[in-house]
Amino acid sequence: MEVEFTARQVRITRDLRTLAEEGMERIALILGKNARASIVFSAQKRLQIVEVTIQARLHTIVAEGKAESLESALRQAIAHAESQARRHRDRRMAIKRKPQQEKALAEPSPARPKTRVVQPEADVSEEKHVRADRKARAAIAVHSFPARKAVVEPRIVTSGESFALKPMTMEEAVKDAEFRDRDLLIFHNPDGELFVLHRRRDGQLELVEIP
Repeated sequence: MEVEFTARQVRITRDLRTLAEEGMERIALILGKNARASIVFSAQKRLQIVEVTIQARLHTIVAEGKAESLESALRQAIAHAESQARRHRDRRMAIKRKPQQEKALAEPSPARPKTRVVQPEADVSEEKHVRADRKARAAIAVHSFPARKAVVEPRIVTSGESFALKPMTMEEAVKDAEFRDRDLLIFHNPDGELFVLHRRRDGQLELVEIP
């Protein structure tokens, strides 16, 4: 995986580079080696901050770590990014596995070979009368209705879990949703426009503008 390092008012030591590269190698085994990573080291007073952004083929991971030392902050950010990568991989595997299961359930069972029963000659005339009587009757179509699916009640969440109180840009909303592991975030930008950020079934984040 290609890794880009950025230092802001801090110094990146060789040990930090080695620790970051080892963590990105583990994540590359999950997302693929075509993914690219950007790691930013910065400081805010006595607090050390590490931001990790990983751009995969179909997904973007944003993770952040804050601690008194850069090493601890880097470990937090890598652990959070690795957890997001595993969840994204599990979602993709579940989406791919579901159509195969539905196809297996839809396949008809193999038909059994029909066996022909040889009847005595005395019963042949009676069988012809029965067949003629069946043809004279009106055909009745029998319909089978599919079983109803169980209704899943919606999960009710409080407004504080999905609504951002302060205005934020789209980039800040994406980072906040990834960092707090949210599938839904309602926020407004500095201009007062209202947006809904939610995660689709394929794992992609989708932004909806509310007029």
